[in-house]
Amino acid sequence: MRHDHLISAAQLSRADIEAVLDRAAEIDDDPATVRERHAGTVLALCFFEPSTRTKMSFDTAMKRLGGETIDMGSVESSSVKKGESLADTVRVIEGYADAMVLRHPSEGSAKMASEFVGVPLVNAGDGAGQHPSQTLLDLYTIRENAGLDDITVGIMGDLKYGRTVHSLSMALTNFDVRQHFVSPESLRLPRSVRYDLHEAGAQVREHEELAGILPELDVLYVTRIQRERFPDEREYREVAGEYQIDPETLDEAKESLTVMHPLPRVDEIDPAVDETPHAQYFEQAHNGVPVRMALLDALLSGGERR
Repeated sequence: MRHDHLISAAQLSRADIEAVLDRAAEIDDDPATVRERHAGTVLALCFFEPSTRTKMSFDTAMKRLGGETIDMGSVESSSVKKGESLADTVRVIEGYADAMVLRHPSEGSAKMASEFVGVPLVNAGDGAGQHPSQTLLDLYTIRENAGLDDITVGIMGDLKYGRTVHSLSMALTNFDVRQHFVSPESLRLPRSVRYDLHEAGAQVREHEELAGILPELDVLYVTRIQRERFPDEREYREVAGEYQIDPETLDEAKESLTVMHPLPRVDEIDPAVDETPHAQYFEQAHNGVPVRMALLDALLSGGERR
């Protein structure tokens, strides 16, 4: 990888992705290979929205690399509450850290912030925009379970506001992957995302029902209907709970089907699915640590191993 910042999955070539995933696999097999590799390095965690997995896995990743983290804390306890701009906030925090992870509710915020800092910045989610580090751990999970070529992936749920979907679908265009998108009409992929996928050579296949394509799938990526993204509560209520997976749903699936979810889930996957061999979403979350260790190692090393 030779990027100063990671803002969008569109930045990632197949070679970039494979380099990070290969390094993550090495780390997963033997974490000691990178112990103290970045001793003294400080990573700033700047989260303007709630987070569990992304924030804690980046925190863990940096510490397992031998570095430390500093946390901006909640918006309510920071100078943002006093009216400080995002540009000023990141320019200040840059002086305290060697790299930054930013989550913000406004689409495009990470790209804007990256223009004001000279240390590597990772977009940890910008509204309904992108979430590229999540995509890398998603790809790692897919590769471990189904491979990344000559497979069929179904992506279901909130495709309009789902930043994990926007990132993953673009990254998958680097591989021989057939993509199917399942959602209510009102939550279809945004036109801009469909355009980018077409430009990247992907054929966008959209459906309102899972049943017709389920037997073809090697991977089913389920997403939450994101209540917090809807401008209209009524619009949310019209689609909430419309797409749900339980063990009976999966009767027609391949035995090897991998079911994934970026989490948190609400009611879209019945807990009974957890006990089936299809369920990989908790392992998917755990993969965030070695993948983010590999990503931070690449960014902090300038794209090459020391």
